[in-house]
Amino acid sequence: MSNLTPEDIDRIVGMAWEDRTPFDAIERQFGVSESAVIALMRQNMKPTSFKMWRERVQGRATKHEKKSGKLGKFKCNLQRNITLHKISKRK
Repeated sequence: MSNLTPEDIDRIVGMAWEDRTPFDAIERQFGVSESAVIALMRQNMKPTSFKMWRERVQGRATKHEKKSGKLGKFKCNLQRNITLHKISKRK
């Protein structure tokens, strides 16, 4: 974990903060385990923000691919509406 750049740490914190990004995706991309992500969040967040985040993600199925039953890449629902670098008009 010591070989992470400040940009990597910022990206990991952002991915961990998102509800839909599983810890497994962070581990595949950066090689950082769930416990290391939790430690990284604790170091880089205010104590109250960390506590709020920890309560929110603890046991959440979307943060653990094995619990959610979804494996693979996450795809946003809006992604199918993006073509030729333009966002289609929403209906």
